[in-house]
Amino acid sequence: MELGIVLVSLVIFLSILAEKFSVKLGMPALILFMFIGMLFGSDGILKIPFDNFTVTKDICSIALLFIMFYGGFNTKWKAAKPVAVKAGLLSTVGVVVTALLTAVFCYFFLDFSGAESFLIGAVLSSTDAASVFAILRQKKLNLKDGTASLLEVESGSNDPMAYMLTVIGIGLLGSSQGTNPVVLVLSQIVLGVVWGVVFAMLAIWLLEKTRLISDGLDTIFMIAIVLLCYSLSGIFGGNQYLSVYLMGIIVGNSGINNKATLIPFFDGVTSLSQILIFFLLGLLSFPHEMPQILWIALAIAVFLTLVARPVAVFGILMPFKCSVSQCLLVSWAGLRGAASSVFAIMVVAGGASLSHDLFHIVFMVSLFSVAIQGTFLPAFAGKLHMVDETADVRKTFNDYQDESAITLMRMHIPKGHSWENKCIREVNMPTGSLAIMIKRNQETIITKGDTQVLAGDNIILSVPAYEPTENDQLLEIQIDKTHPWCGKAIADLNIPEDELLAMIIRDGQNLIPDGKTVIRENDIVVTYK
Repeated sequence: MELGIVLVSLVIFLSILAEKFSVKLGMPALILFMFIGMLFGSDGILKIPFDNFTVTKDICSIALLFIMFYGGFNTKWKAAKPVAVKAGLLSTVGVVVTALLTAVFCYFFLDFSGAESFLIGAVLSSTDAASVFAILRQKKLNLKDGTASLLEVESGSNDPMAYMLTVIGIGLLGSSQGTNPVVLVLSQIVLGVVWGVVFAMLAIWLLEKTRLISDGLDTIFMIAIVLLCYSLSGIFGGNQYLSVYLMGIIVGNSGINNKATLIPFFDGVTSLSQILIFFLLGLLSFPHEMPQILWIALAIAVFLTLVARPVAVFGILMPFKCSVSQCLLVSWAGLRGAASSVFAIMVVAGGASLSHDLFHIVFMVSLFSVAIQGTFLPAFAGKLHMVDETADVRKTFNDYQDESAITLMRMHIPKGHSWENKCIREVNMPTGSLAIMIKRNQETIITKGDTQVLAGDNIILSVPAYEPTENDQLLEIQIDKTHPWCGKAIADLNIPEDELLAMIIRDGQNLIPDGKTVIRENDIVVTYK
């Protein structure tokens, strides 16, 4: 067991390093996650024997559902609304057109059977939200004409349709009981929407209207309710991925107070899910078998990129009078990745009788797509003059904080202070700050220009929020009676020139020190470097 924990820790650590190095190498980190898996796999250095598609399917399905949920949760509807119709058509009609064209190509040119051709097209019909989100964020790539929002909504919402097509394809191969495709599609859509809305409303009500969720347990609650939504939707025949994605959009764009906690938490969960999926894809692969299907995968990747995807995109977007440049960019940004590979694993785990190595074909297509399309997406956008330098792509996500964000600061006025007995308009306020109220004994006074400041007042100032850089370091130092600073005034300390004592936390109060302030035992001194 201990060895297993060591290996898991090592994989996570290597993946974190891969994320860092990917920026310098100019390629998506997801490729490196795949290579780490291959390094650990049967043909790699560690030669871990792993070919359990059933276990991989279960793990990757859970990881994918969190990617889907966070894709919806972090989509800012205000930014997405203008492109919602186009994105909706791309994620439904576009997926079907891409799947059918790819199926036709595989049937007539690659000698696949009709059922396998349809299944290949279905599995590869959706674009990968994880890859698209990662590239847009990492490269801070904002695009003109709402293209960033269009890609985010499309890639986040097209997996449910691809999943339905995959289920139909499995049925065509005879590995599951036959179901009328029309009934299957309608039931999956209707029940998927119903379950998504029901659980979204339930989550919002519990978080906003009740006290059932204790402080600090909101993240655990959201994990539980997302899993419950996914499970019940599947049990009753709904599209599980549609349910969790729709739930994510509704909850993410609601007014819940816990959003500031939930967003960074699910950002971390999604990152771990991406690492897990792409690592397992690499671990499950057998590189020595790939040369046999290399030309097939390459042919499908080229056809998808240069024919199937552009036909679907141009056919849908041109009636909306979208520019040729935008259509070309959306076509190029149709990356294949996690979802396609997970659907391929589902097919193999389901016992489908296949004459071709579906998993490795999809694996290679995804690898080509992320490596080539993902790597050159920023450059391609630049060549098409589609990069918007005046905007920030982060504004299309819910975790973005506007530049006008402020923070509140309390300023105590002791007797003898230079502001004592002066009007607000007479004091020299810090640049960009505003006195919004005065706490005087038990009274709250809304300040105006002629409001007088008295000794003992606590003035509440609004000041511009500051976003620290990587070089900024804040450090808390606990002072005990043996600490060399204990009992000394700040002016008497030998502090380096690039370091400042920014604040002292004493008995639960935050004190802004000056040179005469004496540091006491049990103080917490916050230094800035």
